[in-house]
Amino acid sequence: MMRRALFVTALLVACNRTEPEPSPKPGASAAVSASVVTTPGVRFVSATGGADFAAIVRSEASHARGEGRDFLVYVGATWCEPCQRFHDAAKRGELDAIFPSLTLLEADADADRERLAAAGYGAEMIPLFALPSAEGRGTPRRIEGSVKGDRAVANIAPRLRQLLAK
Repeated sequence: MMRRALFVTALLVACNRTEPEPSPKPGASAAVSASVVTTPGVRFVSATGGADFAAIVRSEASHARGEGRDFLVYVGATWCEPCQRFHDAAKRGELDAIFPSLTLLEADADADRERLAAAGYGAEMIPLFALPSAEGRGTPRRIEGSVKGDRAVANIAPRLRQLLAK
């Protein structure tokens, strides 16, 4: 019995042992694999700060790609029912299986109106989900609006899948 306890203890210690990360060689780049997803599911990143919205988009898109994540610009508003329903479903993890690696750069249609328009993210309807150009500007590859009520998320999700299809 004592041997068994020692064996189990040794096994647990071995399983919990962490090896130090190898240090990169001087001058070597620290490239991140495109398949790395650090946090699975839908992730919201706030687009606060800075007048140049396109620069924020470029920076956040680069960060998301470095983690192997899909990236879209998301424009909503606190008063928008479909926006609230989508946002709440994503925060509860209900969309993680459908969008396992989606980062949404979130902007407010009211508070950010001028800088969104200047960067090409003006919209007739919200929520707006848009694929940015390499320069961080809005492109015609976007979806706008949704139905209200319980069907809002079910209306948005397949259109988002289509937008993200490569």
